[in-house]
Amino acid sequence: MPSGVEGMNALIAGEVLFLQIAGGTTVSAAVGGADAIIIGTTLATLVQSLVARPEIEKAEQLRGKSVGISRFGTSIDTGARLALRHFGLVPEKDVAIVQIGAMESIVPAMQGNRVQAGILSYPAITRAKKLGHRVLLDIAALGIPYASTGVTTRAKLIREDPDLVRRYMAAQVEAIARMKRDRNFTMNVMGKYLRTSDPELLSETYEIYAQKYLMGVPLPTVEAVRPVLEELAPRNPKAKDQDPRKFFDDSFVRELQASGFIDSLYR
Repeated sequence: MPSGVEGMNALIAGEVLFLQIAGGTTVSAAVGGADAIIIGTTLATLVQSLVARPEIEKAEQLRGKSVGISRFGTSIDTGARLALRHFGLVPEKDVAIVQIGAMESIVPAMQGNRVQAGILSYPAITRAKKLGHRVLLDIAALGIPYASTGVTTRAKLIREDPDLVRRYMAAQVEAIARMKRDRNFTMNVMGKYLRTSDPELLSETYEIYAQKYLMGVPLPTVEAVRPVLEELAPRNPKAKDQDPRKFFDDSFVRELQASGFIDSLYR
């Protein structure tokens, strides 16, 4: 699906049972009353970069210009606001935030000068660097806890069919272990779905995601969900002072961890 917003709409409509989606999209939907809950966090920080056109050498030069994102309310939107504030720039005042659509559309928008910078994830970061664009900030390097990406379902499904949820999460952690242990297999799969055979692009994407940031134990935490609520609160007052624990169920991952199942995957 082009973005998490479309995915969340599909979950709410009952068209899918599980989503791999940004924590911010889930929390925003749940604050608004939707039946959506995080059951696993696979990336606990924002693995994104602020990337600018070649002529922009420092973030201050973005003042009065535009940064491209996928859609408002996504983790890419969050990354844009965090990155701009990191440099003392006020989002939507000093720098415009422009919705572009799918991630793969942001780099072409930069190429055409529709926007002068963008918030990118891999492999778009690698593609942009190859085209001469400049990384102004590696957001992940800031080390800020954030429920960036994970597994979301509905509380209704947890109540009605907990065994299905349990089996899905077992498959999820098995897949994570396979990704981490089998580089060639993973890169072949990535190449298929990313529609590329570029070894540099695939290698960098694999090292960053599978080896550096992908969580072998995808446990949701208060520490990672709280910043999601704090980021949402200025735009949605309902998020203020909410208990982060309301927005995730860590019981399935904890069960897999306590049983020794996850450890067994790495022996």
